[in-house]
Amino acid sequence: MRLPLHRRLSRRLAAPAAALAALLAATLAAPAVPTAHAALTATGGPAAATASAGAGFWHTSGRQILDEAGTPVRIAGINWFGFETSNYVPHGLWSRDYKSMIDQMKSLGYNTIRLPYSDDIFKGTTPTSLNTSGGMNADLVGLNSLGVMDKLVNYAGSVGMKVILDRHRPDSAGQSALWYTSSVPESTWLANLKSIAARYAGNSAVVGIDLHNEPHDPACWGCGDQATDWRLAAQRGGEAVLSANSKLLIFVEGVQTFNGSSTWWGGNLQGAGQYPVQLSVANRVVYSAHDYATSVAQQPWFSDPSFPANMPGVWDKNWGYLFNQNIAPVWVGEFGTTLQSTVDQQWLKALVQYMRPTATAGADSFQWTFWSWNPNSGDTGGILNDDWTTVNTVKDGYLASVKSPGFTGGSGGGTGDTQARRCRPG
Repeated sequence: MRLPLHRRLSRRLAAPAAALAALLAATLAAPAVPTAHAALTATGGPAAATASAGAGFWHTSGRQILDEAGTPVRIAGINWFGFETSNYVPHGLWSRDYKSMIDQMKSLGYNTIRLPYSDDIFKGTTPTSLNTSGGMNADLVGLNSLGVMDKLVNYAGSVGMKVILDRHRPDSAGQSALWYTSSVPESTWLANLKSIAARYAGNSAVVGIDLHNEPHDPACWGCGDQATDWRLAAQRGGEAVLSANSKLLIFVEGVQTFNGSSTWWGGNLQGAGQYPVQLSVANRVVYSAHDYATSVAQQPWFSDPSFPANMPGVWDKNWGYLFNQNIAPVWVGEFGTTLQSTVDQQWLKALVQYMRPTATAGADSFQWTFWSWNPNSGDTGGILNDDWTTVNTVKDGYLASVKSPGFTGGSGGGTGDTQARRCRPG
């Protein structure tokens, strides 16, 4: 059964020039960001997430992610999008300083940032809608998109946050079902994965790369067709990354359909148990699922008479079994909702419980990054309200039980290599 397809990113638009000018004027005079609650501490035995965890580069062991010392860690993070759009920089920097944004994320108890990007940024793209007046974002002046990314990564690492880089789109025009298009061939995808992996070699703030966002029909898993088998492509992409930086985690999303069973784009990992992603470096694969509610699209399980009690069974089938059977770690890389309907509220409550509370399970839990920090995601909204400053405390509150402490600081920085300075495309 084919389920409704969705294009969340098509509705993530930069502010029009007039609106942006008004926004800048208002936000320059805006009050300081309100103080938020501190990052949570956790209890729970030998697998507990602790404030001292996270040192160095990470690897996997069974269903857990471990830091360099072998201490289990839990990714409890947030998506901050914009590099993948025609702004070529995370959204919201038209009104606030990037350090203020990251500090606020940390203060709310998020420990990881998933940064979506498109292959356009390897062409030397210049950020737009970047406010540098009055000393705001002063150290970003004159930088291209990759230079800005360096600054964000380095600052996040310095305050004890980690970063996952997400190849979200082949170009800023929109998402793609497959990892390549007619204008962005597989060779470009592989070369750019290798380039960005090399760029952050030695910088433990970057823990891994999400190879491609939301593969969907006609992408398949285990079908053996080189042109459509995402599992085989993920192996090629993972090897490209590891050839440049063997210490990174390789995050591999699912597809839409496996053996006639369909779910969210990128959310179907039913085939991963039978057809695992195999790489030359052991203990690097983390499987990633995306899951959403009715504000994105209606699905049959939401109207099932047993809802929401049926949801753990849905998640078990699509991706949870990989964790439950100790096959590999599972990261819910995107999940979100406007929370406007009772169904969506019940869904989010059930999903948070399914991902295992940090207080009882510690780091022996599902990994996650919520969609999104940005308020301008059309079908989900964000943790921030529309003023890009205050917090949607109701939405943020749903996530309290699965938040986890921050990590030790990252090491080193981006290389500022020559690829970042290529001329802009014509």
